[in-house]
Amino acid sequence: MDVKDSNGNLLSEGDSVTLIKDLKVKGSSLTLKRGTVVKNIRLTNSPAEVEGRAGGSTMVLKTEFLKKA
Repeated sequence: MDVKDSNGNLLSEGDSVTLIKDLKVKGSSLTLKRGTVVKNIRLTNSPAEVEGRAGGSTMVLKTEFLKKA
């Protein structure tokens, strides 16, 4: 299963990614700003999502809003 970022680059376990858009976090007043770097991502069962620590907590991020750092 290939996991790709918004530019079509392959992502793998432990990569760092950058947000390309401000994202509101569901269930929280937190907004992750564009340009935020999420280090050491983990792949999930879905090719459209990765897991990583951002804003002090672990969350699932959609790959369409990420680019490889």
